[in-house]
Formats: sequence, structure tokens, C-alpha cells
Amino acid sequence: MPINELRSIATFVKTAELGSLRQAAAAQGMTPQAASQALAQLERHLGVRLFHRTTRSMSLTDEGRRFLEAAQPPLIGMQRALEQTRQASEGVSGPLRIVGPLSVFAPVFWPLLDVFCRRHPDVQPDVQLDDRIGNWVDDRVDVGFRIGSSPAEGVIARRLFTLQLIICAAPAYLARHGIPDSLDALTGHRCSAFRNPGTGRIVPWYVRDGANLVEHHVAPALTVNDEALETEAVLGGHVIGLLSSVAAAAHIRSGRLVPLLVRHIADRSAVFVYYGSRTALPSRVRAFIDVAIELLADNPAYVLSPEELATAEAASR
Repeated sequence: MPINELRSIATFVKTAELGSLRQAAAAQGMTPQAASQALAQLERHLGVRLFHRTTRSMSLTDEGRRFLEAAQPPLIGMQRALEQTRQASEGVSGPLRIVGPLSVFAPVFWPLLDVFCRRHPDVQPDVQLDDRIGNWVDDRVDVGFRIGSSPAEGVIARRLFTLQLIICAAPAYLARHGIPDSLDALTGHRCSAFRNPGTGRIVPWYVRDGANLVEHHVAPALTVNDEALETEAVLGGHVIGLLSSVAAAAHIRSGRLVPLLVRHIADRSAVFVYYGSRTALPSRVRAFIDVAIELLADNPAYVLSPEELATAEAASR
């Protein structure tokens, strides 16, 4: 039903309820002229007169009475549905579908979700962390996170923080095996590799070579498909690993891990939050995005400064 027809029917019903076209116009925020025009358009569309009009009063015709009996119940249902939808969009409540990568992002996500749920207990998050790149529409996504901006058409991406890839080792490993002084020297060391859970492919180490980001392949002494497990293996002194700054930053700051070959740290990528329309977001979606930006945008907990990296690397020599 076109929206102008719905408004004409609403004007008719309100006029019948109040017995006055002027009062019906005021109740709907219309001018009397607009209300009169809407009613006249409805009568022309139906091909009948709905009211007997005099200068002092309006009364329903037989056709008008029958139309009121038929139109009033569904109109009330439609108005109730509109009001419920409007209240749902304004209130911070309801289901919230969130997706993101399992690798790298999982340690970041729980503190964010914890804060959001405490602030907005009437929202029901439905979270799927998966390294598979899904379909925005098919997966009914409200908010997503990606390493790199989303490729989905029509999606808005907001950068949160830089993601560094850092070659790391535990002090115990370096004490036993020595410190590599170049990428080529890594061939003589035990290195870990990461197998992408979504594709099953072993991911090469991405490193910076001057101004370029290049792939560096290692012969893995350990292969895993979980970054938390890989981080534990590196902390345990078993291997040298290429870890994200999300996983490594706190351990480097505490001295449990040592950054190696910091001139080769890859820092071209970033973590993004992405979502749909800027103007038609339900309040629960907007509230979640606001919390994500508040807690994650340029958060130093997940990024090491050049000075921190240089100091930590020099301390190991």
C-alpha cells in the first residue's frame, strides 16, 4: 500500500473517531487543507462518499460506516507495528549479530563484549568469530571486524588500530640458539608457522623489506592453526614465531618475549570495524560501534612504538 493511501485512511479513521476534520488534522500534525485533500483523494479512489458534510458536522455514510469497520482493525495493527519498530530502533535492546576473525581478534573481543554487556544488558549478542570471510547479507551481520577493510559493497569501515607482525622469541630460546641477525639467518632456527583455519593453507611470514611488504617462507618446526597456541609455544622457548602485536605486545613489555629484526616488522595492515548505513542504524548497533571505538581506536595496548621495540631488541644483546 502506498504511504499516501495509508495516510488518507488514517485521516478518515481519525475523522470518524473525532467527528471533526479539523480535530483529525490537528491530531495527525496536518493542516486542515491537507486533511481535506487526503480525504477527498480517498473518496475518489474508492468511488464513494464516506461522509455526509454540513457546515457544522460530519457523519458517516453507509459506505463510510462499512469501510470504517473493515479498515479500523488492520490500521490499528499497522500503527502498533510501526510504534513497536520505532521503539525498538530507539531503545538499546534486542539481538545483535557480530562477526570477526578468530585469529588475532579473539583476545581483543572479550574485553569489548564485557564492557558492552554491562552497559546494555537488554541486548542479546550473537557472536561468530571465524577466519572464513562470510557474506554480509546471508549472515545477517549487524557489526563486523576485519583485518583490513571489508570488501563487501556498501559497507562502511572504520579503522581502529594498526596491526603489527613481529618476529619474537623468548629469552630462553635466544640463550640456547643465539640471536638471528637477518631474515636469511632464520633458516638455521626453529620457526613456527600458522595454518589458516579457514583455508587450511600455511600462511607465509609477512615482513617489511624496505618500503615493501614481502612474503618470507620458513621451514616450520611447529605448525598450528591457533595464535594463542603459537604464542604459548614461543613463550615456552620452543620456537621463534611471527606474532601479531595483539598477542605479543604485553609479553614484550614485560620482558617475556624479545622482538627480533624490528626493521622488518610489517605494519601496513589494521583492524577495522564495519557496518551498514550511517543513518539507519538501530540504537543497539550504534551503541556497540561507539563502545568499540571508545575501547579500541588507537589503543596503545595493542601497538608497540618504535622506541619500545628498539629498546626491547637492544636489551637482548
